[in-house]
Amino acid sequence: QVQLVESGGDLVQPGGSLRLSCTSSGSPLGKYHIAWFRQAPGKEREGVAILSIGANTVFYEDSVKGRFTISRDDGQSVAYLQMDNLKSEDAGVYYCAADTFYRGGNDLFPRDDYLDVWGQGTRVTVLA
Repeated sequence: QVQLVESGGDLVQPGGSLRLSCTSSGSPLGKYHIAWFRQAPGKEREGVAILSIGANTVFYEDSVKGRFTISRDDGQSVAYLQMDNLKSEDAGVYYCAADTFYRGGNDLFPRDDYLDVWGQGTRVTVLA
């Protein structure tokens, strides 16, 4: 079973950038589809981006399209979320999750309670 650890969260000004990392151990990351989620205070968790095994398929939630980029380096067992032009509404705790099954599109988002593994989260704060 893979374990995931997120890092890279920080305090940033609006318009700034951050790169989040999701480092895996215990099982090859290449066996898993990867998703990033976030949860703002007082709000429900929402899906942000998905990247399939082999990086063949990518999906972004509408509000982050053109600003966020999901990627993976299976050789280094790490996935990334590059976040540019950050806005106040991007603030929250960001989680990566992994699953061995993915139908395409936003499939992992509605199944979030049933995904194989989650990290512990990393906090992103965007100054108002």
